[in-house]
Amino acid sequence: MPLVVLCGRPGSGKSRRAAELREALGGPERAAHVVAEAEGGRAALRAEVERRLSRRDVVIVDAGNELRSIRYELYCAARQAGTARCLLHCAGGAGGPDEPPFEEPDPSCRWDRPLFTVRGEEPLPLGAIRAALFESAPPPPHRSTRTQPLQSCGFLHQLDRVTQDVLAAVLAAQRSGAQPGETIRVPGVAEGLVLSRPVSVAELSRLRRQFISYTKMQPSDENLPQLASMFLQYLSRSIQ
Repeated sequence: MPLVVLCGRPGSGKSRRAAELREALGGPERAAHVVAEAEGGRAALRAEVERRLSRRDVVIVDAGNELRSIRYELYCAARQAGTARCLLHCAGGAGGPDEPPFEEPDPSCRWDRPLFTVRGEEPLPLGAIRAALFESAPPPPHRSTRTQPLQSCGFLHQLDRVTQDVLAAVLAAQRSGAQPGETIRVPGVAEGLVLSRPVSVAELSRLRRQFISYTKMQPSDENLPQLASMFLQYLSRSIQ
C-alpha cells in the first residue's frame, strides 16, 4: 500500500508529523509503519522500506531525505511495487555546519510529487494526503522502474564510464594527498565530494557495483546528465 516520504532539515518536526500520520492513516483495515533513519545509512533505510512495502500497509519514511537522489530511489521503490506515494516536506528547522545540504523538493520532478508542505504548527492536509494515497490509481511500473534487461546499451555504457571517471578522480585526489574534509572535484561536475576518512579501492569498487546494480533497474535517458552527481551523492551518503 502507499508510501509517504517525509523530508526536511533537522528540527523541522518530521518525527512529530510521522507520528501524526501513523495515527491518522493506520486503523483496523491497515497498519501504518514508520521507518526511521538508523545505523546503516541510506542503503539500510531503502532496504527496510522495500521490505515493508506491501499491498495492505502504509509505510511512512521518517528521515531527512535531503538529497534528490535519495527521494528518487524511494520513488523508484514505490513504482516498482505498484503503489501510490506522496512527499511531505516539513519546512523550517536549521541545519548545522555538519549536516548535509538540503535540496528543496521541486514539484516539477516526478519523484517530488504529489508534494505537500507544512510549516510549524500548521495542520496536516490529511484530506489531500488520503486522496493522493487511497483515491488515485497507482502508476504502473514503466521502463525506468520495471526490472528488465536494459533496452539502451548507451545508458549502460554511460553508467559504466561515468562511475569509473568518478572513482578515478577520488583515487587520484587521495594519492595526491587530499585530506579528510577537503572537497574532491570531478571534472565536468559542479558539486564535489567531501570524505570524512580515507577510502580504499576495494570499498569504492564495492559502492560502485552497488550503485550500478540499483541504477540498472531504472534505466532512463532522463538521468544521463545527472549520473555523476547521483553517484557522488550516493558515495557521500554511503561513506560514514
